[in-house]
This record gives sequence, C-alpha cells and structure tokens, in this order.
Amino acid sequence: MSDLTKIPVTVITGFLGAGKTTLIRHLMANPEGRKLAVLVNEFGTVGVDGEILRQCADENCPDENIVELANGCICCTVADEFVPTIEALLARPVRPDHILIETSGLALPKPLLKAFDWPAIRSKITVDGVIAVADAEAVAAGRFAPDVAAVDAQRLADESIDHETPLSEVFEDQIACADIILLSKADLAGAEGLAAARALIEAELPRKLPILPLTEGVIDPKVILGLGAAAEDDLAARPSHHDDHGEHEHDDFDTVVIELPEIADPAALVAAIERLAREQNILRVKGHVAVAGKPMRLLVQAVGERVRHQYDRPWGADARRSALVVIAEHHDVDEAAIRAVLLGGVCA
Repeated sequence: MSDLTKIPVTVITGFLGAGKTTLIRHLMANPEGRKLAVLVNEFGTVGVDGEILRQCADENCPDENIVELANGCICCTVADEFVPTIEALLARPVRPDHILIETSGLALPKPLLKAFDWPAIRSKITVDGVIAVADAEAVAAGRFAPDVAAVDAQRLADESIDHETPLSEVFEDQIACADIILLSKADLAGAEGLAAARALIEAELPRKLPILPLTEGVIDPKVILGLGAAAEDDLAARPSHHDDHGEHEHDDFDTVVIELPEIADPAALVAAIERLAREQNILRVKGHVAVAGKPMRLLVQAVGERVRHQYDRPWGADARRSALVVIAEHHDVDEAAIRAVLLGGVCA
C-alpha cells in the first residue's frame, strides 16, 4: 500500500450487547488477505471486549494491532486518545490495510466521524463505512427504550414536548449515521421478529439503507467492507439529535464494577442478573467470574434478561478475580442494591 493511499476505516456502532464484538471476531477470522487493526472502545474501567478479541489475534491481526480505549467515550476523547492511537497505528513498521473501530454501545457515531477531519489524520485515513448492528429481537420488542409504551403515551398526551429517552436517541443516532444496518440474532427473532424490527427501523431512517439479517456475526466481508463511503464527507446526510449541540455528555448512563467471591453455581448468578434486569432496569452486565473447582474463567455477557455465559480460557497465572461491569441509565444505578442482588444470588 502506498503511503499516499488513505487507509479505510469501518466504524461498527450499535446498542449495548447488539453483537458488535461477535461481528468483528468473524471479520478477523475472514480478513480476505487484509492486514487488520482493531480499536475497541469500552464504557467502564474493566475491559472485556478487547480481551475477547485478543484471543482471536493472528498474523493478519496481531495482538499489538488490537487497541482498547477504556473508560471514556471515543467520540469525547478525540484529541486525547483517538487521534494519537490512529497515529501510532500508522507509524507501525507494517501498516494495517483496514482498521475496524468498535464503538461503545453508548457512543454517538457522528462526532467520531467529524474527528476524521482532524489535520493530523485526515490525509491518512477515510471512513469506508459505518455499520450499525441492532439486536433484532430487542428492537422488535421495542427494548431500545426503557418503556416505549410509556414514552408513546406521554407523547400522545402532549405532542409539544419531546419525551424521547436517552436510549432512543442513542439508537436513532446510530442507525441514522449508518451505511448498512445488520439485524443481529436473527435466529432468535424469527421471521416475524425480523419483519417487525425492519419496520421499526425503516420508520426512523432519514434515507433508505440496506438492512440485512445476521446470526452469530457471520456475513460475507465483501458486503460490509470496501464500501468507499467516505462518510466524513457526507455528514449532512447523517442527521443526529445532537447536531445543534457543541458537545454531548453521557451523564444519562452510569457504570459500576461489582467484585464477587468465587461462585459455586453459575445458574444462581444468571438468575441474579435476570432479576437485576427485571427489577432494577439494568441494561448490560459483562465480565469474568471464578467458579469453584473450575480452572477456566466464566465469561458472562448479558443484555437485559438474556444472559449468555461460557468458559473462555484458563486463569493461568492471572489472579482468580471475579468482576462484573454493570451498566444502566444513571437514575437506575444503585450500587448497594445491585451488589446485594448479585451477592445474595451467589452466596445464598
């Protein structure tokens, strides 16, 4: 690749737990001759997604090409983190052919696209495309907002007031900025769920976009890479709720890290996480847990009441530390209550 050639960057956005990391793992396993680099933006101080991706590192995407930007929204830390990270990647002896950026589930993609106009990098990289991953089953059920029925009722009562919740704004900004939308977990949603999710998304889109089903992150890379969208030059076609704002904040969301002792029964932990989603409106839980008598770490990832867990690798020399990142809207984060439910479930 010539030093004068702009390196294409694919921005992968989507709400919490939509399946962005699973999609990137598939792309890493099927690079089609490309040397890849991956930037992962986490919300919270304990990174999980970056470590998952490092387990997939190979000669096409070596470990040093997987960079984690934790504890800060990537679109809010452009000068401090994003631009220097891109510059460091481009300075490597072997430059990547393509860069994948996984944004936090809470990030707004448009401010990130504006960063591609920064003088330090604008002649070196271009936004090949923005891919929005949406959980088909959740969208079909309207779960991109805490209570869609209540929001709609308030709108009907007073149409002069904007009652959109932070969650709906994040979701709408992500799909409005996209070049392609992937409806993930299509196998769980079924034909009716996919149709419902598609209809909901199409009703919100400012322009017609391809909307494709996705299961376990599997899609032909040719479909989503090599779009040549140059999205940084097409911002006017990607409206945002925050277009009139100089900056945005994430005070609507909060995160806590809960440390646990070794547990005996993963099923009890699952039940406790389901209870958090049901009773305390917790959006997302992820982390690693030590299970008594098991040499492997238990990887836990939950979206609402849907909890997935699997043993991912041996603890090895690492301390057997159990820590779960819990994310919710700010007013729903009661650390003491969250800790009580988790500890009560696993220590009962």
